[in-house]
Amino acid sequence: MTSSTFALVLTTLLAATVNGSLGYGFSSITAPVALLFYTNRILNPALVWVEVVLNAYVLWVNRASVPQVWRRVLPMVLGLAPGVVLGTALVHRVQPGWLKLATFIALLPLILLQAAGFRRPIKAEQRAGLLFGSGLGVLYSVTTISGPPLAVMLSNQGLAKQDFRAGLGLVRLAESTFTAAAYYVAGMFTVESAGLLPYILPSLIVGIPLGGRVIRHVRPETFRRVCMSFDAWVVGYGISTLLRQLHLIDSGAAFSVLGAVGLLDLWLLYRFFRQPQYRYATASANVT
Repeated sequence: MTSSTFALVLTTLLAATVNGSLGYGFSSITAPVALLFYTNRILNPALVWVEVVLNAYVLWVNRASVPQVWRRVLPMVLGLAPGVVLGTALVHRVQPGWLKLATFIALLPLILLQAAGFRRPIKAEQRAGLLFGSGLGVLYSVTTISGPPLAVMLSNQGLAKQDFRAGLGLVRLAESTFTAAAYYVAGMFTVESAGLLPYILPSLIVGIPLGGRVIRHVRPETFRRVCMSFDAWVVGYGISTLLRQLHLIDSGAAFSVLGAVGLLDLWLLYRFFRQPQYRYATASANVT
């Protein structure tokens, strides 16, 4: 096992555990690290095949909530197809790093506002969902990352825990399936990509059930807050890594972004867990 494959195993194990807990996060964690060792054209097809299975599993586990959410996420699903086609065409022409950097910079203030408890549900949900789905399709097919923006959207619309996870499962299964089909037509599945699967699959077998067991004991509002906290750290890490990859900041100073985001998120977490209603609910749960 080479150093790159060893790093891939450890990274995907962590990513699978987070995905088992939250319903997303596998590509968000895996891609920024794995892209240090592999190119997009090798890594993306392998991750897409894995995510088809992974998202199908998340949807199956949360299938009881599908009747409550499928109409709300259907516009996003319909918007995905044209976005995936466009994104697949862009893979060969656009540097994915610049697209990810722009996306992460736009997402960071939204995530931090969600983490601070600010939400303003969109009234024209269907129209916004269609446009959002198209953008999400472009982003996912280029980078295999869509969890943070999708989580922000669903959290902003008030979906909690099982409904949240069911909505994630529906949209992400559609986007990974559409992208797999587009990659196949574009001839992007290669022997090199398939060679990564034996190092990824064992991590899924161990990490997904472990994460699913942990999340059963989390309150809905705490669950939403954990999702936003996770997104903040992923996006902060992504920005710092991309600043170095794109040679905008070549020194370790690039990770000052991650440090600043981490400190702010820790303060928001402290403020959240110090809320009287949270302490009361926790005390009541411990008594019962």
